[in-house]
Amino acid sequence: MKKIEIFTDGSSLGNPGAGGWCAILRYKNNEKIISGGEENTTNNRMELKAVIEALKALKEPCDIELFADSQYVLKGINEWLENWVRKNFKNVKNIDLWQEFLLLSKNHKININWVKGHSGHKENEICDKIAKNEALKRKKSADI
Repeated sequence: MKKIEIFTDGSSLGNPGAGGWCAILRYKNNEKIISGGEENTTNNRMELKAVIEALKALKEPCDIELFADSQYVLKGINEWLENWVRKNFKNVKNIDLWQEFLLLSKNHKININWVKGHSGHKENEICDKIAKNEALKRKKSADI
């Protein structure tokens, strides 16, 4: 399995509000940045969407080091998801995204690392800036 690094961040202007996400995918010396957003969403949805879109960009099973500043994503994957599945996602928010994550992640080995947001972590700062710009684009188009 290829060993890759993925850095993610999500943003929303209001909760709910216009939102954006960004992911940096790195394999050896190659790097790809992907981003997007939605007009009416939440910060947690954008944080998780960044991870999902990064997984969609992979063409084969990988050994992934995932870096995120979201406790929601970190705890969701490492602590809560197994129990949510067992209870058929009863009373869980963002079921659609968690189920999509499960489907996309099943062939990968994922180790998630928490990064403190706004602390000077290079890739997190880049993702944060791009995610906010994506949210601003959606806000401006919603204001027109």
